Amino acid sequence: MILVDTLIQGILLGGLYALFAAGLSLVFGVMRLVNLAHGDLIALAAFVILSIGTALNLSPFVAVILAFPIMFAVGWGLQTCLLNHVLGDDILPPLLVTFGLSVVIQNGLLEIFTADSQKLTAGAIEVQSLALGPITVGVTPLLTFVSSVLVIFALNQIFYRTRLGRAFRATSDDSETVGLMGIRPNNVFAVATGIAMVAATIAALYLGIRANFDPSIGPARLLYAFEAVIIGGLGSLWGTLAGGVIIGVAQALGASINPEWQILSGHIAFVVVLLVRPRGLFPRSKD
Repeated sequence: MILVDTLIQGILLGGLYALFAAGLSLVFGVMRLVNLAHGDLIALAAFVILSIGTALNLSPFVAVILAFPIMFAVGWGLQTCLLNHVLGDDILPPLLVTFGLSVVIQNGLLEIFTADSQKLTAGAIEVQSLALGPITVGVTPLLTFVSSVLVIFALNQIFYRTRLGRAFRATSDDSETVGLMGIRPNNVFAVATGIAMVAATIAALYLGIRANFDPSIGPARLLYAFEAVIIGGLGSLWGTLAGGVIIGVAQALGASINPEWQILSGHIAFVVVLLVRPRGLFPRSKD
């Protein structure tokens, strides 16, 4: 029974990691961009939710709704004004620019909010639990996992069932040809990044409720997101969920043996999957 409980807790933790990775996976799937500032943008979203909630005395679950258009605008603006100018066959310029953006965001948050740890206060739901037979799970972790499934389902539906999704796929396959058909690739990329920032804002909500955060947390969140994306397969949204769950279960099993092994166990799982499936479990394409 202890093993079952550990596995369930690991799966629920994996939902949070999948939320971290969902936006990163979408951006890579559309424009083959590895955004090294993704973790810092999650941190930025957490501080935006905190600022809105504090200023208007709102619950984080309400404040996040007001944060959505702000973060969409941030994503749109960054892609339009900065990232579109460095996209191309050479992957080095986007990596350098997003690395620099990461440094700027971290230092900007540090200047505005200081290095003090912050937390989103959601009330009684933070400590509530739900009995599922002999197993008891926290309401917040369960809500996090359900939200991750819904977010990835919604992104998958957008990507494969809508006109916007067709534009995403066409632009990803051949941006020059779609430009001749009247589709502006730069606008498509900007919308994709905006949507990715909305997903990152949901991740920031649960991150801020579950644990303290500060301006320096971005790189660690990026690492978990990157590992989840790679394990699942580049560009595969449902694979991202599987990757997050694998990391979460590995960390839970490691922590059950020795608390010091929690983080290491997740990284070991990442390496093992890469040794067995170098392209990830569910790669979207053979590009």
